[in-house]
Amino acid sequence: MYKYNDFDTAFLAERNRQFRAQVERRIDGSLTEDEFKPLRLMNGLYLQLHAYMLRVAIPYGTLNSAQMDTLALLAEKWDKGYGHFTTRQNIQYNWPKLKDVPDMLDALGKVGMHAIQTSGNTIRNVTADHFAGAAADEVEDPRPIAELIRQWSTDHPEFQFMGRKFKIAVSGGEKDRAVLKAHDLAVRIVKNDAGETGYQILIGGGLGRTPMIGKVIHDFLPRADLLAYIEAVVSVWNQIGRRDNKYKARIKITLHEHGIEDIRARVDARFALIRPTFEGFDQALYEDIKAHFADPAFKAGPTDAFDAAYNSDPVFRAWADTNLAEHRVDGHAIATISIKKHGATPGDASADQMREMAEIAREFAYDELRISHEQNVILPHVHKNDLPAIHARLKAQGLATANIGLISDIIACPGMDYCALATARSIPVAETIATRFDDLKLEHDIGHLQIKISGCINACGHHHVGHIGILGLDRAGVENYQITLGGDATWSAAVGERAGPGFAYDEIVPAVERIVHAYLDIRQGPEETFLETYRRVGLAPFKAALYPEAQKKVA
Repeated sequence: MYKYNDFDTAFLAERNRQFRAQVERRIDGSLTEDEFKPLRLMNGLYLQLHAYMLRVAIPYGTLNSAQMDTLALLAEKWDKGYGHFTTRQNIQYNWPKLKDVPDMLDALGKVGMHAIQTSGNTIRNVTADHFAGAAADEVEDPRPIAELIRQWSTDHPEFQFMGRKFKIAVSGGEKDRAVLKAHDLAVRIVKNDAGETGYQILIGGGLGRTPMIGKVIHDFLPRADLLAYIEAVVSVWNQIGRRDNKYKARIKITLHEHGIEDIRARVDARFALIRPTFEGFDQALYEDIKAHFADPAFKAGPTDAFDAAYNSDPVFRAWADTNLAEHRVDGHAIATISIKKHGATPGDASADQMREMAEIAREFAYDELRISHEQNVILPHVHKNDLPAIHARLKAQGLATANIGLISDIIACPGMDYCALATARSIPVAETIATRFDDLKLEHDIGHLQIKISGCINACGHHHVGHIGILGLDRAGVENYQITLGGDATWSAAVGERAGPGFAYDEIVPAVERIVHAYLDIRQGPEETFLETYRRVGLAPFKAALYPEAQKKVA
């Protein structure tokens, strides 16, 4: 993984020094909150319902054990003992005191971490496939490209105060594990017919109040053109994007208003103008960055300990079947640690849990961890013989829930429990759904089913692309939950279809239960997933299950 050089360290120390002075001026009253707001946002600090919230960047989701230990330190020393992993591969601390934030940032800086550009109208934390460098279906590790984009975009003078935020994702696998089509710009690593590696560029994706699926603007870029082309895209949008209405300022609206052909022509013209100014510096930088992502020294040897545990321990076998993914190196696996224990807050990890995951990474997983946009933690490289010991350690910390991809592996935003923008609660709904289906002992029979919950129209919980999406709204002071069905966050991305009128807080879990029972009744065998069934039969049978009283009136 990338390690800071002298320039990075000095740059971050100076940024932190400046912000410490700004915080001191806010505390002594020299700065008003309105004056302080743009300064704190540039350093990842929000003012939420009850306290400040610090959002720490985890670029493309990659961490080492020392960094995870530091995240645990922040939670224990300056917060309430836990942190919240987000759908942007970040971590949030919801209860820091303003006077402590500079110390938190200094602690992060010591291990090569920061909170820069995790907020504000700038290019946000660059995300990537959480299986990067390990997945068996990967064309190329996307993290060097993600790091190149991160370095280029950090403090870029043209892109610090744009009309709205801009989100970029990178993926190198045949499967899309990075929700590419829901990003302002996405880079998909591909091979052409000649076997050459290049980049397909998508733009104009996004969720929120106007969900749109991204479109391909360039089918195949060579590496030498990638960074200049991305700069051309962002520059064109920054010039012509709406600034009269923040709800229409994202690139998805610009694309919708101008059309893909007009935007492509503008980008091509801008690209032709700026391409010579890059003069190959980005390629030299890329080669330097790529050297940081060399493979670890993978262990060899048999997998007899794994095989013995798998055949003799049904609890371990259930975890292995659900939480392990195929690795590109024989004898290894990718292990996903569920931060979704039944009844717990999705994405919340305690300081003790973070320290245990760090220790496991040091001892068994080549000192690497990843954070997924699904709010889980991944050990990307694990020899199979170490998995029984890892599972036992995880179990002792409440981290061995065997539910990855199942109905209790819910994505949920913080909702009205923390967020100043939220209009309804998300966390209690997620906790109750997970507990309910655990009590019913149905989730393994249900199979792959993704529920995503947002507490407001901004869609931080990605509800639009959930197989079952839940959107909490305020209706005359009362929480009301809309349901969408058939969303998809993969390469076949789709925005879910609204099922009908919303449900009250105490009605939403029974409504989800009716949807699931309808699916179990009409699926064509246990191998047919919920999404496959929905695409086969459409909304009608699920709507009938959701609104039985309406069906009686029709009858």
